[in-house]
Amino acid sequence: MPTKSPKILIIEDEKVISKAYQLGFAHEGFKTVAAYDGKEGLEMAKKEKPDLILLDIIMPVMDGLTMLSELRKQEWGKDMKVLVLTNSSDQAKTAESAHLNAIDFLLKAEWSIELLTKKIKEILKISD
Repeated sequence: MPTKSPKILIIEDEKVISKAYQLGFAHEGFKTVAAYDGKEGLEMAKKEKPDLILLDIIMPVMDGLTMLSELRKQEWGKDMKVLVLTNSSDQAKTAESAHLNAIDFLLKAEWSIELLTKKIKEILKISD
């Protein structure tokens, strides 16, 4: 692990899922912050400057793709690492998230916390 623990912003409206991510990532030594809709997530991203954002697509107030689009308009957010994790397998949403420079688009049902942690370590170039 690097000397500085990576900070992950989890933007997920289902609090049980968000809490599971937070606990799993904390176990790996990651710092976590959470938001429960896209609007709150955008504000949290600006304030916290996370190393990576884990972003759900289907959320109240502001959905994930709208939040990602708004993030990319900001000087501070245009290069932020974003990993989209959702239950939606909608190809149009996949294409839009790629267009908005999301690192990857993952289906929640196909990813365990262990696999997700491994993927985040790969993205942030952290060795075990």
